[in-house]
Amino acid sequence: SLAVLQALEDGLKKADADPSVKAVMICGENGKFSAGADIRGFSSPESRGIALGPIVSLIESSEKPVVAAIEGIALGGGLEVALGCHYRIAHVKARMGLPEVTIGLLPGAEGTQRLPRLIGVPAALDMITTGKHIPATEALKLGLVDEIVEENTTEAAIRLANKV
Repeated sequence: SLAVLQALEDGLKKADADPSVKAVMICGENGKFSAGADIRGFSSPESRGIALGPIVSLIESSEKPVVAAIEGIALGGGLEVALGCHYRIAHVKARMGLPEVTIGLLPGAEGTQRLPRLIGVPAALDMITTGKHIPATEALKLGLVDEIVEENTTEAAIRLANKV
């Protein structure tokens, strides 16, 4: 939603400007990282110039480490947010994917560029063109996530952020 995009942008800019902040952790709420964009917003005019692609680029360009704590699902734009992060930790039960193709859309926040860089072209093409969701264990094997945990992902992501 627009509110989430604005909060991400404001939070990242504030963290980057604050010398006491050493790292950033992005997580979802209620056991879900993000199911992606609300497609109802696609038909309405863009409001206040906020779009997901520039937010993901802002995450990626942060001079401070940014860690995604993925619980539940990271789909579509949610996965693209995670792809912009420098590190990704997923709960063992998490699932990730780019399902937009199933409704005739391609990932629009540079997921088609970031995913192949991270996991290679064959695996990325499979995910992008089929819209399939992959479990955390497969994401780890592919290199999509850096670590999977059975515990609280936000606590694990904070530990990783403190390490790096």
